[in-house]
Amino acid sequence: MKAYFYAAGILLQFFTIVPLHQTLPMEKAELKAVLHLFPLLGLVKGIIYAGVFFALIEWSPFSAISSAFIVWILPVLLTGGLHLDGWMDWADAHFSFRDKEKRLAILKDPRAGAFGVLALVLLLAGKFIFIYETVLSGNEEAHMIVLIPFFAQMLTGLFLQYVPPAKKEGLASFFGRGHSTALPVVYVCFLLAVTLVYGTSLLFWVMAGASLVYFLISKFSMEKEFGGVTGDLLGAALEGAELFLWMIMWLSVSIVTG
Repeated sequence: MKAYFYAAGILLQFFTIVPLHQTLPMEKAELKAVLHLFPLLGLVKGIIYAGVFFALIEWSPFSAISSAFIVWILPVLLTGGLHLDGWMDWADAHFSFRDKEKRLAILKDPRAGAFGVLALVLLLAGKFIFIYETVLSGNEEAHMIVLIPFFAQMLTGLFLQYVPPAKKEGLASFFGRGHSTALPVVYVCFLLAVTLVYGTSLLFWVMAGASLVYFLISKFSMEKEFGGVTGDLLGAALEGAELFLWMIMWLSVSIVTG
């Protein structure tokens, strides 16, 4: 249990802006626990997002566009925009259409290229539109927002478990040392627990299926284009997954209200 306690602190230190200011042990036991707890991190983030979404619509005097902006900016504030840099680096590398070595070199380049900037604008604009349209639909489906970071963070653990690292050093290689034979069982338990709450919703099953398809396509792309996963690619995959799931949420409420 101590390893899971430390793992929770590691997740907060590396993937949020929570200032723990403590040196935590990060041996194999703790790294295994980190991979196991990714879905829990997603659930916590999802509860925060859904709670803020519901509170803004139900009790705040803000307009729909103001409420959408707060929900839109909340993940950036909680993570410090950590994953947006990976999204930009992935776009620059992906659209360079170079070989694996050159793409990996582009990922390491701290400078942002034209494709990275354009990809960032499209990501943020697309997510804002999906959130705004969801806000307009009311708070009836607010509880489903919990699933967006839940599935996205679960995918982070799956990428670390099932996609080899593209480099011997870096964030993905480091956390990949937590490879665990128990991870499938742990994730199935998380899925079963969430299914007890959301299993009667068609949207839940659509999101679950879409997340599986997203994982398979992203895994293939990472291995083909980069030879594996890196920290930047993890961030890009997380941002892409959340955008994809927000799009599904938007389509769902649009069809219902339309």
